[in-house]
Amino acid sequence: MNTLIQIAYFSAAVLFILGLKRMSSPVTARDGIVWAGVGMGVAILITFFWDGMQNYLLMITAIAIGSGAAWVSGKRVPMTAMPEMIALYNGMGGGAAAAIGAVELLKGETHGFVVLGLAAIGGAIGAVSFSGSLVAFGKLRDLVKRGGLFPKDKQKQINIYVLGALAALGLFMVIGKPFVVVILAFFLLALAFGVIMTMPIGGADMPVLISLYNALTGLAVAFEGLVLDNAAMIIAGTVVGAAGTLLTQLMAKAMNRSLTNVLFSGLGTVETQISTEAMAGSMKAIEASDVAVMMAFAERVIIVPGYGMAVAQAQHKIWELAVLLEARGVKVKFAIHPVAGRMPGHMNVLLAEAGVPYDKIYDLEEINVEFPQADVALIIGANDVVNPDARTNKSSPIYGMPILDADKARNVIVIKRGRGTGFSGVENTLFYADNCRMLYGDGQKMASELIHGVKAL
Repeated sequence: MNTLIQIAYFSAAVLFILGLKRMSSPVTARDGIVWAGVGMGVAILITFFWDGMQNYLLMITAIAIGSGAAWVSGKRVPMTAMPEMIALYNGMGGGAAAAIGAVELLKGETHGFVVLGLAAIGGAIGAVSFSGSLVAFGKLRDLVKRGGLFPKDKQKQINIYVLGALAALGLFMVIGKPFVVVILAFFLLALAFGVIMTMPIGGADMPVLISLYNALTGLAVAFEGLVLDNAAMIIAGTVVGAAGTLLTQLMAKAMNRSLTNVLFSGLGTVETQISTEAMAGSMKAIEASDVAVMMAFAERVIIVPGYGMAVAQAQHKIWELAVLLEARGVKVKFAIHPVAGRMPGHMNVLLAEAGVPYDKIYDLEEINVEFPQADVALIIGANDVVNPDARTNKSSPIYGMPILDADKARNVIVIKRGRGTGFSGVENTLFYADNCRMLYGDGQKMASELIHGVKAL
């Protein structure tokens, strides 16, 4: 039986890896999710046959409740809420790993030094991911106020103190007898560290933060897999942790910032906001009918989606507009920045949902050379990823971040709900440029008016 269990776990691990590989391409991503899901189903099922396994009723009840909640939420949660859903699910994985660590630490006398150390490390990482992900969820849902809990100049110092205390408690548990009170204090401190670390991080950094917590959750699961001698947990956790780490690095690189800078700079907090008084010129409004004429008689149009498109659920209307323009002979392309939205790949997912073909979606390196030849760059809900200050203003918090060169198009149209700075709190000088016009209003409503205007020509 033990051989059969190990074979099943190995098969599940292979399915995890193959599923993750297929998720790397939009064409095969759906199949990849199914493959990974089958692997998880195999791992769960074979666990019931583990030697010494008990509490079957409790296990079945927990699986039923969890599966039911996931099924309902998966069906009901709109694409606009996908970032917070992913943050929440990341946290649940971390919380599960932390719970395993706590249980194993309570069995201190039955474990050796190494196993207790792994349980403590995995438990701490899982707890940090759990509480941090919950705070990220709250920020994305506007349930948690932006800004840190402590003054910015003291944030790093407090983080070091909390992390040092956490390490000291962990060492005490591993070397000495892990008392219940000490274990409780250890996990409360880990949960606190996740909150303290996440609170100062602004919305512009959310894609990096979500991928980081994904990596931490995977790492925590891998550590607890070592504690339980569970091959499926070890391999799955390692793969998720490695993939999340690589994705985090890619996201940070796309912002031209180190991970340390992302975690501790506080981009998007009050201190980094720029006053509109420093801007030259003014925002110039335009009517939807004029934009429709401009786009209908253009040769090349590049559409730049951002989080505002997700909030307005305007992706379907934007694609309908693109189809109308193409029917008139206009060449339409979509430009995607790696950190557009609130999670990695956010815009790609929304456009795919609307039916936009993959060959019309271009990343930053591919599309930037085409902006100077574009007659119109239509920006819907994007802010930092098209801000020219990233190239020229050394005092800007986003200086050095690679951006989409939308400002180099002959005409720039920005669909925006109002004159605010957006979620990140950084003012955009593009909005004041001579070639830029502001189409104020809800993204979906404005897209509908543009469709009506093009049809009327």
